[in-house]
Amino acid sequence: MRPVRPCPRPAVGGAGPVRHRTAAGAGGCRRAGQQRSRPLGRTVLDASELSSKRKASGDTAGLLKDIPGVSLYSGGGASSLPAVRGLADDRLKVEVDGMPITAACPNHMNPPLSYIAPDQVGAIEVLSGITPVSAGGDSIGGTIKVDSPEPKFAAPGQDLLTTGRLSAGYSSNNHAISTGGEVTAATANASAKYSGSWTRAGDYHRGGDGAPVQTSLYQIEDHTVSLAGRRDGHLVELQGGWQFSPYEGFPNQRMDLTENSSKFLNGRYAGQFGWGKLDANAYWRGVEHEMDFLGKVKSANTMPMNTESDEFGYNLKAELPLNPRDTLRVGNEFQRYTLDDWWPPVTQTVGMMGPNNFFNIHDGQRNRIGTFAEWDARWTEKWSSQLGIRNDTVWMNTGEVQGYNGGMMYGPDAAAFNAKDRSQTDVNFDLTALLRYDHDKTASYEAGYARKTRSPNLYERYAWSTNSMASSMNTWFGDGNGYIGDVNLKPEIANTVSVAADWHDAAKKTWGFKVSPYYTYVQDYIDADLVANYTGTLAGYGLYRFANHDAELFGVDISGNRELMDDISLGRAVFKGSLSWVRGRNLDTGDNLYNIMPLNARLGVDHQLGGWSSGVEPAIGGQQGLRLRQPAGKHHAGLCPAEPAHRL
Repeated sequence: MRPVRPCPRPAVGGAGPVRHRTAAGAGGCRRAGQQRSRPLGRTVLDASELSSKRKASGDTAGLLKDIPGVSLYSGGGASSLPAVRGLADDRLKVEVDGMPITAACPNHMNPPLSYIAPDQVGAIEVLSGITPVSAGGDSIGGTIKVDSPEPKFAAPGQDLLTTGRLSAGYSSNNHAISTGGEVTAATANASAKYSGSWTRAGDYHRGGDGAPVQTSLYQIEDHTVSLAGRRDGHLVELQGGWQFSPYEGFPNQRMDLTENSSKFLNGRYAGQFGWGKLDANAYWRGVEHEMDFLGKVKSANTMPMNTESDEFGYNLKAELPLNPRDTLRVGNEFQRYTLDDWWPPVTQTVGMMGPNNFFNIHDGQRNRIGTFAEWDARWTEKWSSQLGIRNDTVWMNTGEVQGYNGGMMYGPDAAAFNAKDRSQTDVNFDLTALLRYDHDKTASYEAGYARKTRSPNLYERYAWSTNSMASSMNTWFGDGNGYIGDVNLKPEIANTVSVAADWHDAAKKTWGFKVSPYYTYVQDYIDADLVANYTGTLAGYGLYRFANHDAELFGVDISGNRELMDDISLGRAVFKGSLSWVRGRNLDTGDNLYNIMPLNARLGVDHQLGGWSSGVEPAIGGQQGLRLRQPAGKHHAGLCPAEPAHRL
């Protein structure tokens, strides 16, 4: 949701939008000239910062790689999963144009950021520190908001505004070809826009011997139509779109994506009233997803796996300036997600994969309703605070399941699962408290505490078959193991303490340095316990059951910048650097947590001269004890080594 903010109030930690939506005639400011302080853990990438990054990545998640505390672990060419301070995937709150999106795949091949092409991104906001309750909900990590460009309108007195943009790119490593663009026609109060993109890439080539990484090819296209209107401080926008991918290879998974089709509708309203601001949106997204083998690399056989999901809901947020010191934010949201995951039979006779449909998740339902209240206070010109409380109630269920047949391979597991009471309800509470001190125009300090909660996803509770083939299809870790759920899993509860310091010149132009250490203790962290070791062709891998454990994560993010030159004829050059370190441990077993990025640093120089921009950026990664749930170096035929694939 991208609200109208014609006159933001100064306050700490406000979960403001990536960009300020404004409508003509939005009304007067209550406190003209003052602006809300940006939280020190908040990073915003606007259109100018994204212009060069878009060309270097076919993966929207790749646009985040320069943000301190953010790392990526790779899957398909357009489906990397971001991690923020060691917490990833469903533990993050990820929104695209105000829509939360749930991966509709047992391997999470279609994560939220795969549903918007880099060429269509207008701005990105990442909250890596203490996340306000107005920007959280059902997550224990940070928040990532990605928005398409805001609608354009003609200037007052202009009859018609028409604009267009076209881009194209080529990458020699995987012979990737991409194209994208948009066209807009608008009057002063109405706007219509079409935007689209298309990318096709072959297998990329690794370093060293330059051999291709098989099944890393992909193709994807996006199309979106947007209509918007504004009048007297009110903005209404309706989006509709379609995305289609006929194939996307996943070198670190047993399966590949053989088709993914998604349609969505998203309606938004933002208005300015005498009492404050109101933002609302309602959305729907339907996904049809198929997995099988690409080519003959992983298997000469076929094994189709189908998924269908529907996700719809709404968000309501109001901001009420109570007096010159205090601002109150309140909101309510609802999200319903339904999922069917079934595998058609390969044979019509009784066997390992026949003659019936295998129901991995049957009539799965996950519903959430959330309500929050958030109070910002500006006590003095130097001191400000934020306090927020939130409730999210999550209820979920699933229907009865069956295997390919009722024999001993699947029948006992299905019968045991069907006999359980599968209905679960979690009543979760979040709390955030943030205190900020602005010493002067060159130094700011911040300290905060957050209690955040996440309920399990459908697979963590309802994946049921212990069969080695069936269970190994349920894994978004890319490690080759198999996973089964636990209906009685408890929600994760994370308690985080974080501090931050930011030093810079008064204009925030010449130099800057920021440091932010943090510590998180997670009650009932959802890890996995070994149930049995596989035998036969899967020997060396194992069957794991999701289980609650206590865990901790701690680390530090450091970043800085220094202007090297600013010359009319030579342009402006800026040196940028960042360093991040995080450690995560299971306190019950002593093991390292999965998908934890080792110590890493980035150094770079950005140069801009007029409309031209360029840059160079080496990345440096360290080593740490990575946790593997099988012997190091063991991997399935056609499957890349199971060590987590972090991207620098």
